Amino acid sequence: MLKSLRVPERLFQISMWVISLVFAGFLIGLGGKVVADLPRLEEPPALDQFADQAALSQLRERTMAAHKRQGELDSQRERLRLEQAAAGNAYQSADETFRNWLSTRKATTDPAQDPEVVRRTHELDDLKGRQREAQARVEAVDRDALAAEQAQQAQQRELDALLEAARKPYEHARFVNEMRVFGARLAVTLPLLAIAGWLVARKRRSEYWPLMRGFVIFALYAFFFELVPYLPSYGGYVRYGVGIVLTAIAGHYGIRLMRRYLARRQEIERQTESERRRTLAADEAIKKLAVNVCPGCERPVMTTGDAATNFCVSCGLKLYDRCGACETRKNAFFHFCPTCGTGAAGAPTADASVA
Repeated sequence: MLKSLRVPERLFQISMWVISLVFAGFLIGLGGKVVADLPRLEEPPALDQFADQAALSQLRERTMAAHKRQGELDSQRERLRLEQAAAGNAYQSADETFRNWLSTRKATTDPAQDPEVVRRTHELDDLKGRQREAQARVEAVDRDALAAEQAQQAQQRELDALLEAARKPYEHARFVNEMRVFGARLAVTLPLLAIAGWLVARKRRSEYWPLMRGFVIFALYAFFFELVPYLPSYGGYVRYGVGIVLTAIAGHYGIRLMRRYLARRQEIERQTESERRRTLAADEAIKKLAVNVCPGCERPVMTTGDAATNFCVSCGLKLYDRCGACETRKNAFFHFCPTCGTGAAGAPTADASVA
């Protein structure tokens, strides 16, 4: 469409689109801030709010104490296991030393070393006893840790049951909260969309249309990017209800526009050829003829074999004629002949008139 415009007009159209987009960008930024702050109108509900607060507090205190006790037992178990490992290592080292010493004694068969055998045997017995004591302490801590873990699991099950009992009223409250927030988004977005539809229907010929077009872009963005993605997942009634309303509105105005268009076409077709020609803008007529569409009835231009098409076969509008000076076949809506420059009504050329 821009190719048929003069260079200044083309630049003006581009600059107006830039203004529309910039204006829409600022509106989108402001609208995004407003829509983002809508959920702050009220705090979303929490599951804890709908449980027995006294029982919930006691259970959580007991659970925290069990967690703390479990941590202490784990630390104690690790420490005792290190002590057990150290006692085991000491016993194994002493046992290995004793066995080596016994081998040496058997080789020397020195009876004077018998008291040493007894002493070392007692030392090994002491080390073995310490190892067993360390093992017993570890086993005791393991029993305590198991009991603490079982108690903690029981408390957690009790806590889960308490919260599960509160889930139904919580889900209802969350649904109401989401619907209120969505209703606020809807209350902000739908009027914008309605205003945008009214501007498109009534103000497209206004000299302030570039700014209005920016508002229309903003309204469409607000609807498709600020409202639709936040439709509640279980709000099917809202989703389809909004879709039905918008489709009905669009269909209503579409049918009205089509009826007005058909009535206008019928009225134009009842006019004489000269009356229709006076109502047609030359630029628009030239653009339509360039794509083989009749400017009068907007039907495709039909041809009959090799014969040149000078009139529309549907409405009889003259599409092509001949120059009064050079007889060149030309578009009937040209103001001047493209060959000799003679005016369409047989007037002299532009250069001649200037001269």
